[in-house]
Amino acid sequence: MSKVAVNTPDNPYTQLVQAIAQVNSILLGKAHQVRLAYTCLLAGGHLLLEDLPGVGKTTLAHALAASTGLHFQRVQFTSDLMPSDIIGVSVYERERNDFRFHPGPLFTELLLADEINRGTPKVQSALLEAMAEGQVSVDGETRPLPETFIVIATQNPLDLVGTFPLPNSQLDRFLMRIVLGYPSPAAERTLLQGADRHHLLSRLEPLLDLPQIIELRHQCRTILASPTLLDYLQDLLRATRQHPDIQVGLSPRAGLALLSAARAWAMLGNRHFVIPEDVQAVFVAVTAHRLVVGRGISGEALASAILAEVPIRE
Repeated sequence: MSKVAVNTPDNPYTQLVQAIAQVNSILLGKAHQVRLAYTCLLAGGHLLLEDLPGVGKTTLAHALAASTGLHFQRVQFTSDLMPSDIIGVSVYERERNDFRFHPGPLFTELLLADEINRGTPKVQSALLEAMAEGQVSVDGETRPLPETFIVIATQNPLDLVGTFPLPNSQLDRFLMRIVLGYPSPAAERTLLQGADRHHLLSRLEPLLDLPQIIELRHQCRTILASPTLLDYLQDLLRATRQHPDIQVGLSPRAGLALLSAARAWAMLGNRHFVIPEDVQAVFVAVTAHRLVVGRGISGEALASAILAEVPIRE
């Protein structure tokens, strides 16, 4: 089988595998979710981590940031947070007789947006241009963000007090939404008996750097997708648009996101081509939060049902 990289110590792919293993040593029993998180990083997409407080959302976000070597900033979203708190503000300087822009934490390579749905819609919308265009407009001037800018956001379930639902337009900007869930009994016992996760996080070493991440993303875009594979992907998209329980199916942009994530998953499997199993592995994480469904129906359940209903093309 053809490989995407040679496993030598100085190869970015080797460093990537070691980084994943390092994060798995912190977030126990969540190997699939960790691999999805790195898939999102390779595809250059934004990541939304959604679950109850205390199950490891922030731990995963910090571990992912620490292992990549990217410059990152963390913002705790609260109901009194203002857009200028994350974008920045222009301050008048008497010595220069002019205003000088002081960039906020948004101007970083990786932004950790903790409990993003505790921020008001006005603050959430301040992120939309940054996530969609890689730039922000301040005082009539467009300011570009770093090439590798990505957002890793955590979100609490909407039935908790003091949360504001993200609009569909912003949800669509997240390549993936990952739900961690409770740990297995064995993993939880190890957590109870082991060292504090915050202490272990402080000992993580960056195993990737910016040039390596850029190179890995370039390699990811070269992963082959055959016409038959694209037929299968389009069958899945079509099924979401025709399903009676889905009000709004997947858009062409969602299809591109699905293909990008499948390529990244294939790369993590050390292959230079996409297979249907790659699409299946990322399908729920990429699509469930994009589906507009009726009350009492789960996007995850419908996405899983569509995977089961649509046959793989031969």
